[in-house]
Amino acid sequence: MILAESVTVLKELLKKSVGEIGFVPTMGALHKGHLSLIKESKSKTTTTVVSIFINPTQFNDPGDLKKYPRDIESDLKLLDNILSDNDIVFTPQADDLYSFENPVIPDLGNLDKVLEGKHRPGHFSGVVRVVKLLFEIIDPDRAFFGQKDFQQLVIIKEMVRRLEMKIEVTGCPTLRESTGLAMSSRNKLLTNNIRSKASIIYKTLKNHNVITDPGKICETSSAIIKTIDSIEEFRTEYFEIVNDKTLESITKESIIDPSAKYYGCIAVFAGNVRLIDNVEFSFSFAKG
Repeated sequence: MILAESVTVLKELLKKSVGEIGFVPTMGALHKGHLSLIKESKSKTTTTVVSIFINPTQFNDPGDLKKYPRDIESDLKLLDNILSDNDIVFTPQADDLYSFENPVIPDLGNLDKVLEGKHRPGHFSGVVRVVKLLFEIIDPDRAFFGQKDFQQLVIIKEMVRRLEMKIEVTGCPTLRESTGLAMSSRNKLLTNNIRSKASIIYKTLKNHNVITDPGKICETSSAIIKTIDSIEEFRTEYFEIVNDKTLESITKESIIDPSAKYYGCIAVFAGNVRLIDNVEFSFSFAKG
């Protein structure tokens, strides 16, 4: 692999690349979930670019930014084992990266104002800023994102559509630990005690992801929250079942669109670590 620590160096390297370029943006603290995205990129493209950049503009809480896990040496060792000689690891500094920014950001309608957007004001403004900037600098043919960050994936696809970027955005399945806990860089911040209990999030979602009649939508949501919140040191911040295109939250009065998919999206404080997850939901009363 080749290490590029500045935008100028990266651009020079990209001029020499041939074939399709795949891009995997990360904030480091890499785990098997990230590696699965990189493997997917390598299987579909000629050159893979992996960025490691903890983007300050997407953190609405300075304390969260400060404690976000960092381990660049370990990250580079992992990448050296999986990337080829022509692949690139991009590790910019914020001042350098943002000096290349075109600050025009598309209107995303309501997509960035619900779920994570509602509870982390400004988060998606920062995400869209940095991903748009990275896309403009790298100009990849394909970009790969994990479905764990479901709302982010929906928003990036919409950004690409609205800006008419010629980039194929691919969502890759969430990788999970043996307990079912979604792999996340934040898992490194969990205490052993909390981590041993955190499988309750996925298990509870899976136990309730088939709804048999409209009247049970609100009942199901309440049951999920009650089950998770019954665990000591766990607190659900939100749970909603949403349309995979519009992110509109459904209620018992909602009309189920048979052409859409629906996901139950959740954020939980496990101790003092905030975890998110999502599972596809189905409605047996809406079939046919």
